[in-house]
Amino acid sequence: MKTLIYLPALLLTGVVACAQPKPSKPDEPLGFEEYDPVSTLKVPEHKLTRAKYPFIDVHNHQYQMDHADLSKLVAQMDSLNMGLMINLSGRGFSSSEAESTRFFDDALANIQKSNPKRLALFTNINFSNVNDKGWTAQAVKTLEDDVKKGAHGLKIYKNLGLNVKDDKGARVRVDDPRLDAIWAKCGELGIPVLIHTADPKSFWDPMDRYNERWLELKLHAGRRRGPNDPVPWDQLITEQHNVFRKHPKTTFIAAHMGWYPNDLKKLDSLMTVFPNMNVEIGAVIAELGRQPRTAGKFFDKYQDRILFGKDSWVPSEYATYFRVLESDDEYFPYHKKYHAFWRMYGMALPDEILKKVYYKNALRIIPGLDKSQFPN
Repeated sequence: MKTLIYLPALLLTGVVACAQPKPSKPDEPLGFEEYDPVSTLKVPEHKLTRAKYPFIDVHNHQYQMDHADLSKLVAQMDSLNMGLMINLSGRGFSSSEAESTRFFDDALANIQKSNPKRLALFTNINFSNVNDKGWTAQAVKTLEDDVKKGAHGLKIYKNLGLNVKDDKGARVRVDDPRLDAIWAKCGELGIPVLIHTADPKSFWDPMDRYNERWLELKLHAGRRRGPNDPVPWDQLITEQHNVFRKHPKTTFIAAHMGWYPNDLKKLDSLMTVFPNMNVEIGAVIAELGRQPRTAGKFFDKYQDRILFGKDSWVPSEYATYFRVLESDDEYFPYHKKYHAFWRMYGMALPDEILKKVYYKNALRIIPGLDKSQFPN
């Protein structure tokens, strides 16, 4: 008879292979990566592959939108009941201003000839020459030009605060005063800023047996940071909040629930302090799915300020989001073990809250989106 031995102390030795762990022999302990028991629990299941209502994904990345056949993308969206996708990578990833402008213009043109009701772009800021004389004024002008062309908002990547440096080699803070005119201009233009700052705090914590992200950091070593790499996690988050505080007339959408989906009491306090702060749920559904009652209360309280987002474009993974938001299912798996080795529980959100999260809030907060395909 095969005996499974589970020894936590052996899980953190680093001797288990990362990508494709070799099956243990019957007399060897299982490593955490390969231990994947099939639950014997028998409860009702509602596996959802389509959202109950058409939804807007406010956090997506499409890196070939300048030339790709977008009809294939729209067909995938149809299969999920995604009414509208926002590509936050509106200017691609080139550090060249000319190349990023070309990408943006070509992506807009491709959308217009393909399906402008279903696809939209946010623009981005090029920080490569942040210390040049006149950089701020030029960045503001580019932002204004992009909005006139058809950008619906501004996306700020996490490189701001982490690895953007000026010509003196100094880290550019999220709340750097050289950026104030950009945040203010977004307020004047009436467009939101979807801002991603830092990463999960566990990336800054010791990689030991107490770290919930141990497996992720083992499989993706590049995500691990020291306590001051480049500064403490709390400092980065504080810098973001300083921006919210300084620019109350600008609407901000904190990516990944501001990295507080695992501490909704703290997030509640922040949403109270910053009425211009909204959040989206990209890549943090696993945190909500393990606290359905607490999360349900949070969604009820802030139902007008939570938006749907996914981040990585893997259509099969949307099923987890639908199931957590819509169903009352119990103890079902997440789609990536290294993100969540625990099980999910559905929040069974009421229809009116579900509609707000799926599309109503995005239609109110983000200007210029086509409303005709969404129910009242």
